[in-house]
Amino acid sequence: MLKLVSLAGMFMAGAVAAQEVTCGGSFAQFKAQMADEAVASGHDADATRRFFDGISHSDSVLKADRRQGIFQDPFITFSRKLISQNRLDKGRQMGAKHASVFDRIQSDYGIAPGVLLAFWAFETDYGAFQGNFNTANALVTLAHDCRRPEIFRPQVFSALSLYEQGGFDPDTTTGAWAGEIGMVQMLPKDILENGVDGDGDGRVTLKTSAADALLSGAKMLSHLGWRPGEPWLQEVTLPDGFDWSMAGLQTTRTVAEWEQMGVRARQGVLDDGRLPSSILLPQGRGGPTFMAYPNFSVYFEWNQSFTYVLTAAYFGTRLEGASVYDAGSPAKGLEGEQMKALQSKLQGMGYDVGKIDGILGAGTRAAVRDVQIKMGLPADSWPTADLLNRL
Repeated sequence: MLKLVSLAGMFMAGAVAAQEVTCGGSFAQFKAQMADEAVASGHDADATRRFFDGISHSDSVLKADRRQGIFQDPFITFSRKLISQNRLDKGRQMGAKHASVFDRIQSDYGIAPGVLLAFWAFETDYGAFQGNFNTANALVTLAHDCRRPEIFRPQVFSALSLYEQGGFDPDTTTGAWAGEIGMVQMLPKDILENGVDGDGDGRVTLKTSAADALLSGAKMLSHLGWRPGEPWLQEVTLPDGFDWSMAGLQTTRTVAEWEQMGVRARQGVLDDGRLPSSILLPQGRGGPTFMAYPNFSVYFEWNQSFTYVLTAAYFGTRLEGASVYDAGSPAKGLEGEQMKALQSKLQGMGYDVGKIDGILGAGTRAAVRDVQIKMGLPADSWPTADLLNRL
């Protein structure tokens, strides 16, 4: 499971004592305070007690949370690790097997099969590996941990709501280390809001019913802003003399405007000329080139890693018939400690690059682009050893 959790709403408690801690401290005391908060906000007292009684702290969850080094890989490396011929073949088989479900998704939500198939593949290998972490333990442990409590506290209360509805067992429900459940890995709050009984058995069972999981995932994407019937990503070629500083999600032009500049689809034709879009250079001017349409931004609501998002979006296009991207010959990028050194330099120059984690995120890309412009270098947002040395 490769997701960096981002789907969480803020839980507003009805009456919380001012002295209650929001994270850290005694785990037993923390559980008791969460239980009190749940009851104060309207949850049944007996159900709340039963829910929290058996929950225990999980060191294995915290270890999993700390080791996500794969997100440091550049796009070409990362995508080649995740997209195998077997996953492509299995995706097409699953698309055919569940054709009626995907027809319903297209009819109800306007989402192409490849989009959900890609998530299904990356999250659980089409349901084969859904995780064996106790979900209740995982959520409360991560809410107790002070790294990202604001994400996980609401999910604990949502899991309690599912428990009260009969759709969650704190003793037996399992999933990913970050609390996601089922074939496409959805958090409790998202299940509450977007769960769909796709197979008509009167229950929403995301672990065993592909119809429930896929339709729930589709409803969630729609809820997050998916624009029906529109594309999300397409590989393109750029003209000689292209202004590299125009690449990136910060620059939006209509498809027609890009076409006037000489941008062309590498396969087929570009979509509706009126659509807003951006040019993406995940590994700089020497690597692959994509056009991102408005639906691409919805992927960031599912996951916050640019590399994961681009890979999932690209895999969706492959499952829809797109060819393998032209990898080109990008300049060698920075690795682990080099990237951290670059981020430290940029931070010292006043740029907001977020956490010094060795991951080329949006903040680091934007800072690199700005520095490249100031230095008179090709501003393709791709950091190299030469740039680090210059700094």
